[in-house]
Amino acid sequence: MKRIVVLGAGESGSGAAILAKEKGFDVFVSDCGTISDPYRALLDQNGVKWEDGKHTEELILNADEVIKSPGIPLTAPLIQKLQAQDTSIISEIEFAARYTNAKMICITGSNGKTTTTSLIFYILKQAGLNVGLAGNIGNSLALQVAHEDHDYYVIELSSFQLDNMYDFKADIAILLNITPDHLDRYDFKFQNYVDAKFRITRNQTKEDSFIYWAEDPVIDREMKRLQLGATLYPYGFSCPNPLPVGEDELALKGRHNILNSMAATIAANVLKIKKDIIRESLMTFQGVAHRLQHVATVRGVRWINDSKATNVNSCWYALESMTTPTVLILGGKDKGNDYSEIDDLVKQKCHTLIFMGLHNEKLHEHFDQFAIDNSQFTIIDTDNLHDAVQAAYHAAHEGDTVLLSPCCASFDLFKSYEDRGDQFMAAVRAL
Repeated sequence: MKRIVVLGAGESGSGAAILAKEKGFDVFVSDCGTISDPYRALLDQNGVKWEDGKHTEELILNADEVIKSPGIPLTAPLIQKLQAQDTSIISEIEFAARYTNAKMICITGSNGKTTTTSLIFYILKQAGLNVGLAGNIGNSLALQVAHEDHDYYVIELSSFQLDNMYDFKADIAILLNITPDHLDRYDFKFQNYVDAKFRITRNQTKEDSFIYWAEDPVIDREMKRLQLGATLYPYGFSCPNPLPVGEDELALKGRHNILNSMAATIAANVLKIKKDIIRESLMTFQGVAHRLQHVATVRGVRWINDSKATNVNSCWYALESMTTPTVLILGGKDKGNDYSEIDDLVKQKCHTLIFMGLHNEKLHEHFDQFAIDNSQFTIIDTDNLHDAVQAAYHAAHEGDTVLLSPCCASFDLFKSYEDRGDQFMAAVRAL
């Protein structure tokens, strides 16, 4: 019996283990952290052996194949040992795709993935299609393949998930944009990250579709260099407008969301969804949590939760959509960020920056000069969310917006960006 070892027992790992067990493999799950109670129960209910708090090498190195959590870097010592003995290491998405003939609509990019993925899923649901939502959002693809039978899957893919995909093929691949992110995971070499993103086109043929933002300079450069097999669908403000509604009629506001809506519309057109369904969906879609989410208006000040902005470019889009003077809360686990990308927008839109993190040194190094150059510009240093919200409350004036758009990962103070956003909203509502 072939032995499958799953490293990491979160959503993707647990789902992969259940599917592997169902397909008759000898399955073992190992997580060096603590497996949460719901996933423990799921593994126990399905008779899957597991361990947590450690990696027992003799139970892992004898695997015929390893399914690796996206969060485990390829540089991890255990992964290096597996690679040295030529053990196959794949992702949950790669494994799950072996057991379904469903059409795969896959979305990646540095920013806008969740919004675009959710919008496409919404359009397909409105069209009455049998569709599942997977990847970074929704239930794991593997668990859905094990327990459900969808005709389509809309999948949000991070660069980490793409790293260990080899035979997987997207029927429709969408690349929204590429800006520096996760460079700490890619030897601080931007091209390595770019290459990871373009893996979404891997194995595509003329029968498949590649939808991409033609005005992104990085994508444009790579498209001139690469010879891709898919049918190409560029979009952007310089391309023919695919939207069946006026931009002011879109439920999602902001320049970046016009682009996201274009990508979703083209995907729906490729799938031959009726135009009236696409139109209605674009006008009624409600967006996603923690992405430019209005929390409350307190003392005439609007509070916006953009906790999902875990990189600088995502914060750029948030600031670009601000129409009032802004107090910006940022900070967290730095991933090799270049904050200069938002310099102009910070100067134009913000009168106060509030740093919220255990290590704000890089933020001070970059932004302190702003306060030196402009006596009306304020920088406030905090090391927790409660103090950051309180500082923003006192710094904001009636008619202002307080924007949480951290630019950074959440793992210094929070379990996830969702946890960060939830705590922010609770603190705002308690004002």
